[in-house]
Formats: sequence, structure tokens, C-alpha cells
Amino acid sequence: MSSRTQRKDATRSADEETPLLGRTGGKSDLGAVQRLKRHMVADVTKNWADLVLLFCYIITGLLDSSAVFIWGSFVSMQTGNTIYLGLGVIAPHEDIRWIKALTSITSFCLGSFVFARFHRYFSPAKRWVLIASYSFQMLLIALAAAIVTFGHVSKEGLHWQVFVPLAAVAFQSSGQAVTSRALKYNGLTSVVLTSNYCDLFSDPQLFAMSNVERNRRIAAPVLLLLGACFGGLFAHSDVGLAGALWTAVALKSMAVFAWVFWKSEQAEVQ
Repeated sequence: MSSRTQRKDATRSADEETPLLGRTGGKSDLGAVQRLKRHMVADVTKNWADLVLLFCYIITGLLDSSAVFIWGSFVSMQTGNTIYLGLGVIAPHEDIRWIKALTSITSFCLGSFVFARFHRYFSPAKRWVLIASYSFQMLLIALAAAIVTFGHVSKEGLHWQVFVPLAAVAFQSSGQAVTSRALKYNGLTSVVLTSNYCDLFSDPQLFAMSNVERNRRIAAPVLLLLGACFGGLFAHSDVGLAGALWTAVALKSMAVFAWVFWKSEQAEVQ
């Protein structure tokens, strides 16, 4: 038998053994699914995760400043709402701000209850848990934005077009605070600054060249102030509260994508 005939026979044999319809692709597809599954169930590394929490201060400032200007109530800073509630208890017939404040406080507390148990039950720092949490927060802001955009916004009277979006945004803001606990950055709740100011200026290493905690405590109010400035601009513009809410949706989606691609603890160790 000639060498040419042997090569033809070998080629024919290889063709006969080649799977029809590209069946070998199934293994690679299965491997991709397994890699995606491992990626989603892995715990994200806490290294530099404070950047996402600090970024959320911009969202808080944006929402709180525009909401207090339009609705007369905070959606994140419940200390201010508690003051409004106390004033309303003393003079309940002067205005309805205290009712809005009570709505925000109640929604925030309920959100803290739900988000904390969600993180605790499924593992606090698991990637898919963080993605689901922030996606839900984003959807709640989108709901509020849609109601404000297509509904009737009024500073006076008891309208569901005010109380539903107010409750939705207050509920979601608690998720950011819960995340700070889940990732062990307890000082970066993104909803309060009083303790931050105290810890910053009582720090014995305040003027040290290298002080990560001090840097976080400085960045937090600066970013909140930046967000508040943007919120004020929106509140005084034609787009108003709706523009602030849709911007917050876009910013929150950026946080969602950050968790999708954030490095895992296993990768950090390797």
C-alpha cells in the first residue's frame, strides 16, 4: 500500500470519528457555566471595597438634598427625620412634614430588617448576594423615578405619588448601610456623618502621612457634599426630582457592575 493511500485512509478515519453538529462544544459551554457559577457564588474581596461604599455617598447626597427640597423629608438621614417627627408630634396640624418623616423612618427600618436578613441568610459578601441587593435598590429608585416622572408631585397634601416613592427610596437606602456591615466597613454607612466627624477629629493619627481610616473619613463627607450639590442643582432645574432620581438609578447601576467584576477572595489569595 502506497503512502498516499495510507494518508487517505487516516484522513477518512479521522473524519468518521469527528462528532456531528459540533458536539465537542458542549464541554466548553459546560465549563463556562461552571466558571460563571463559581464566580457568582464566590465571596468578593474586601480589599478596596470601601471605594464602592464611598461612591454611594454621592448617591445619598444626591437623593437626600433633592428629596428634602421637594418632599420636605430626608430619604437616608434618619436623624433629621427624627427631629421633624418630634416637631410634628408637638404641633401635628402645622404641616405634614412629620408624616413624611415617619414614612421614611419606617421604610428605612423595614429595609434594614429585610436587607440584613437577606445578607445573613445567603452569606454577607457573596457576589450574587451583593449584585441582587444593589439591583433591587436600583429598581426601587427606578420605581420612584417613574412615579415622579409620570405622576403628580406636590409639596402639599397626602398623595400616594409622594409617599410611595419616598418609602421606596428610603427602603433602598438602608441596603447601602447594611452592605457596610456585610463588608466590615462599619464606618461607611453612607447615611450618617456625625460619628464620622467625631472619629475623624479625635483620631490621634489625624496628621500622619499614611492613615487609611482618616482618608475614608475625609472622603465620605466630601462625596456626600458633592452629591448634595448635584441634588440641589437638579432641584432648582427643570428636570427637578425626577432628574435626580434617574441619575441615582444610573449611579446605582454602576455599583451593580462593580460587584459583577470585583475580584474574589480566592483570586486575591492566589
